[in-house]
Amino acid sequence: MDLSLSTRSVGDRTVVEVGGEIDVYTAPKLREQLVELVNDGKYHLVVDMEGVDFLDSTGLGVLVGGLKRVRAHEGSLRLVCNQERILKIFRITGLTKVFPIHTSVDDAVQATD
Repeated sequence: MDLSLSTRSVGDRTVVEVGGEIDVYTAPKLREQLVELVNDGKYHLVVDMEGVDFLDSTGLGVLVGGLKRVRAHEGSLRLVCNQERILKIFRITGLTKVFPIHTSVDDAVQATD
């Protein structure tokens, strides 16, 4: 399966809608998108993962890298995920303590840093 990416602005946040699988083959596409957004001055990102079917360690690494990039600019990276199988990966790896995870894009956009 491939990876689909789209971005839109909601207030001062940039929402990155991700669909498909984030794995060793598709993760570079997501990394490229996150780097491009930060280079364009978008430091408050919301990654909407509701359409993600699969996430591996490479994908987790890309998300952590994106978080480091936005934090270097006093920014934030929030995740939107309500699929138990994906949330379990974040719990097992301890990344629920690193990423703010929300159940909807609205919640993530309205959250304060």
